[in-house]
Amino acid sequence: MAKPIKIRPRVGLRRRGLPSSRKSGRFGSRKNVRRIPKGIIHVQAGLNNTIVTVTDVRGQVVSWASAGTCGFKTARKATPFAAQTAAINALRTIQGMQQAEVRIKGPGLGRDAALRAIFRRGIRVKLVRDVTPLPHNGCRPPQKRHV
Repeated sequence: MAKPIKIRPRVGLRRRGLPSSRKSGRFGSRKNVRRIPKGIIHVQAGLNNTIVTVTDVRGQVVSWASAGTCGFKTARKATPFAAQTAAINALRTIQGMQQAEVRIKGPGLGRDAALRAIFRRGIRVKLVRDVTPLPHNGCRPPQKRHV
């Protein structure tokens, strides 16, 4: 007669896809609220996505969000509404920011929408700087076609 197999409960492991008990909600793993009086808000508006990063004056990242992390997929990530939502989510964890410098990079549609969301938040924008990289002479053009 075979011995009965003991089944031990799985301790310390969690099922894949389910949040653990320590994390509550979608952004539970992030640190709660940061208090910085001045900061820099970087808006990277690409043709496919918009990324909003909030840093302190020294340039250390405090909070960030993108249209992709806000739940938008594929072509909807490039819309102005997605950029506005990303800006709101990036600024959600910051309290007490009175002054900010905004640096915008890229040709995307989310440039103006993210800036409007920052203004609507009540932050006094000291400077809006366009830091889009521009080539001085660009790449070497392709060779002339031989027919």
